[in-house]
Amino acid sequence: MTPQTDTPSGPWYHGTRADLGTGDLITAGRKSNFGSRKPMSWVYFAGTLEAAIWGAELAAGDGRERIYIVEPTGPFEADPNLTDKKFPGNPTLSFRSREPLRIVGEVAEWEGHSPEQLQAMHEGLARLKAQGIEAID
Repeated sequence: MTPQTDTPSGPWYHGTRADLGTGDLITAGRKSNFGSRKPMSWVYFAGTLEAAIWGAELAAGDGRERIYIVEPTGPFEADPNLTDKKFPGNPTLSFRSREPLRIVGEVAEWEGHSPEQLQAMHEGLARLKAQGIEAID
C-alpha cells in the first residue's frame, strides 16, 4: 500500500448503519455493509459527504443511517473499486485502509437521495450482482 501524500487532509467520512460513538474504531475484519457481507480486509472512507451518504443509504441492516467523521490511523490508498472502475481521478475522494478509522464525530444533519435515485442505484447494483460482480472487493 502506498501512503497518500498528495491528498487533502480531510475531513473524512464513513457512511454506515452501525451505532458507534466518538473514539470508537472502525476496523477491517468485520462483515461488509454491502454485497455478500463477507469479512472485509479494508475499511473505506471518503472525503466527500456525497460518497458517505451513499455508503449510509446502501448499507445493509435496519439501523439508522449514520455518517461518521473519521480519521485514518495509518496509511491508505485510493479505493480501486471506484477510482479504477467508475470515477477515474477519484473525484469522490474515496479511500481504503487496512488500519482502523477513529471516529471523531458524527454529521448530525444531512440530506439523503431521492427515492428515485435510490431505486436507480439499487437496480444498478442488482444488475452487477446478476453478472457476478461484487460491489466491493
